[in-house]
Parts: sequence; structure tokens; C-alpha cells
Amino acid sequence: MALRAAVAPPAGHSLTPPWHRRFRPPPEASGERPARPGREGRSRPGAGSSAMAASPSDLRRAGNEEFRRGQYGPAAELYTRALELLEAAGEAAAEERSVLLANRAACRLKDGACSLCVADCNSALDLVPFGIKPLLRRAAAYEALERYPQAYVDYKTVLQVDCSVQAAHDGVNRMTKALLEKDGVNWRQKLPPIPTVPISAQTRWSAPAGAPGANTPPATAPQREPDKAAANSERARTLKEEGNELVKKGNHKKAVEKYSESLKLNQECATYTNRALCYLTLKQYKEAVEDCTEALRLDPKNVKALYRRAQALKELKDFKSSIADIKSLLKTEPKNTAALRLLQELNRA
Repeated sequence: MALRAAVAPPAGHSLTPPWHRRFRPPPEASGERPARPGREGRSRPGAGSSAMAASPSDLRRAGNEEFRRGQYGPAAELYTRALELLEAAGEAAAEERSVLLANRAACRLKDGACSLCVADCNSALDLVPFGIKPLLRRAAAYEALERYPQAYVDYKTVLQVDCSVQAAHDGVNRMTKALLEKDGVNWRQKLPPIPTVPISAQTRWSAPAGAPGANTPPATAPQREPDKAAANSERARTLKEEGNELVKKGNHKKAVEKYSESLKLNQECATYTNRALCYLTLKQYKEAVEDCTEALRLDPKNVKALYRRAQALKELKDFKSSIADIKSLLKTEPKNTAALRLLQELNRA
């Protein structure tokens, strides 16, 4: 069953990247306690006039606190401001900038902005190569975007750095299953090259915290994510998989209920496109358009969302918008036969 088919069974029916919440600890604190507000009622970094004088460390700590409270948008803004302050610091601030980028990537992933997460992880890895957290977060984003070969490579790279990372082992297993299903027994031949991690990078990330000369950046400090967030992520994954099974059985109405429950816990692009498929089958075209629009907000080039929205718009007699979606899809996949066929139908309409 092709995972990239234009109208295929629900995306990721055999897997779901639950741990893009579950296995991503909150952004790291430096170990220092945030300064308490004075009696004058001084506000925390990130609010009011005091933010003007806040240091990058203050902003990072404030961002970490917002992240732990589940305020991922405000946390990302604080990390962005800290990065802006560090821009003038040059190469000496590379490690701290990498941490901030990895932290912001975690926020992007939480909010379902997977393409932005990938971009932040790329920048973090350019600054400090082979960082475990940026690699894991980028892998999770690739998985959510259904870019399984790239996700597989990142998971395998993590295991070169630290073979004890269970999240990476789980990811490799999921990607192996998905790629075997998608590309057959020769799936390994289609993989991008897996980089060789130098011994120096393995030493850097495995050095005991606090050991003399250990170059352990704050991004590697273990932190626990709130149990509730992990439970919600796991529940969302379970509900999505239950919806996928219902679709296979032809029970699209019940599948919509499962996907809706899942989306309340975790807004994921693939879940929106899955529910849109159900709405198309149920001839609820306006709802299908809305779901595809939400999916495209998270991943603007998502092929399934573009195709399914085009289908729904065609049924709603909005041929101009439908053609625009198909043309956008064909920029990404020029040889998509289903899209080309639909475009011919639209041109005759």
C-alpha cells in the first residue's frame, strides 16, 4: 500500500511518531535557579520593560519555563529573542545558539510546524554537529512529514552517537517497517547516505556531566517532560491508529470520531489528512476542505492535503481553486498520475 498515493489509506497507518512529544524532553535549564522577582514587583524576563535588559540566559530560562507550562508559542518567541541577542557574539556563542535552536525546534514540533522544526534543527546541527536532541527532533519532524528515508538516517545517526537511546531504536524499527511497506525489499538502496560519526563527536556527547574537560552542552542535560503531555501524546497515537483500522474496515464515520479525539490531544498533519479522506468518502466536502487547509498550515507542501482539498473543491464546483491546488501539487510531484488525471478532468469541467 503506497504511503504517498494520492488517495491512499490513512497516512502512517502502520506507524505514528508519538514520541515527537513523548521523547522530547523540555528545553534545558542551565542548572541555575531563575532569579526571583524583587519586592518592587519586577517582572520575569520576557515581559514588560525588564525584557529590554534581559540577557540570553535570562530569556532562555524564561522560555524553558513557558515550555514546561505548555506555552510553546511564547517559549519560541523567547528563544528567538535570545538568538537575536547572540547574533553579534559570533563563533564563541555557537554552542549556546545551537541549544536555543534545538529548544525552539521542540516548540515547533509541539505545535505541529514540522518544516520549521527541520529548519531549526538543521541550523543547530550546522553549529554543533551530531547533537542528539536536534537529530531526534528532526527525525520526528521528518516522520510526521512522511519523509521516512530522512527520518531513518537521523535515527541511525543518533545510534552511532549513543547506542543506548531507546527513542532512536524505536524510530529505526518504525521506519524500517514503513520503508519496507513503501519500497519493498530493496528499500535500503533508496536511502540517503548515513553519515559516519567521528569518535570526537561520540566522546563529546557521552562525557559525564561535570567531568573535567567534558564538553557537555546544556542541550544534553536530562529533563523530564510532564507525565500528562506524554500520556496525551500516547493517547493521540492510539486514537489515530484506531481510526486507521476503522478506515480499513470501511467505517469512516466512526473513524472521524477517533481522529477528532486524537486531534484534540495532538494536532498532526497526517491526522487531518486522514480525517479529510473520511469526509470525502462521506461527501462532507466543506469539512474535508477545512481539514486539508489545517494540514497545509502545518505542512504547506503536503501532497495528500493538496490533492484531497482539490477533490473536495471540485465537488463544491470551485474549479478555479481546485486547479490551483493541483498545480501546486505538481510543482512538488510533477509526475503524480492521479493529480494529472484530476487536472484533465478539471480542465474539461
